Amino acid sequence: MPKSRIRKKADYTPPPSKQVTAIKLTSRTWVAPVMLAMFVIGLAWIVVFYVTDGSLPIDALGNWNIVVGFGFIAAGFGVSTQWK
Repeated sequence: MPKSRIRKKADYTPPPSKQVTAIKLTSRTWVAPVMLAMFVIGLAWIVVFYVTDGSLPIDALGNWNIVVGFGFIAAGFGVSTQWK
């Protein structure tokens, strides 16, 4: 029986190098100032409400002024999700 021919394996060839693609992050310089402004406005709204015993910022809202203040703070957190 003839001996089968042995296949010669190719030498090791490293995998092709990967192309490095730069990730371009867009500059969002407006996010931090708007976020901080919303936090400060919300905090100031609540503080003014408590200091004036509910007569300011808007007397007609009554205790809903607290919800408005927390709304500004929540909006600040919403804006913070745009930060990269």
